[in-house]
Amino acid sequence: MYHRGSPRWSERTARIPRSFSTTTPRAADPWLLPNTPEHLEKTTSAPDAPAPTPLARPGESVEKMRARLVYQSRKRGTLESDLLLSTFAKDRLGSMSKDELHEFDKLMDEPDWDIYYWATGKKAPPPRWEGSNVLKQLAEHAKNEGKVVRRMPDLS
Repeated sequence: MYHRGSPRWSERTARIPRSFSTTTPRAADPWLLPNTPEHLEKTTSAPDAPAPTPLARPGESVEKMRARLVYQSRKRGTLESDLLLSTFAKDRLGSMSKDELHEFDKLMDEPDWDIYYWATGKKAPPPRWEGSNVLKQLAEHAKNEGKVVRRMPDLS
């Protein structure tokens, strides 16, 4: 503001309220919150999207596959998927048959948010996953009916 007696000072400029903040106004948050309709719409794949092509792993033993799936379930890219899949892997991978392990391996090739929303029931799975026993087990795990406090399991 100008001081009294300055050539630019006037009663009008003296009455203009000054802003208390010097920060610029914030734009809308570009990261949508999970479980909101906007997030659900923008992060899930189209229902008719083709299934991902899994990597061929010839000669991989069941023990090696189990260890790889434990690691992959922890390192997904989103905390929500990491927590859901890693606790599921800790609880269930040890008792899965070889066929169930292969099915879980195929499921791990799907996008994170698709798996998360299928497991939590926010979105219906595509026809290729409708009869999946592993996805059914994952959905039961996601319900957490025992109200277990979950955290990332230790790698051991």
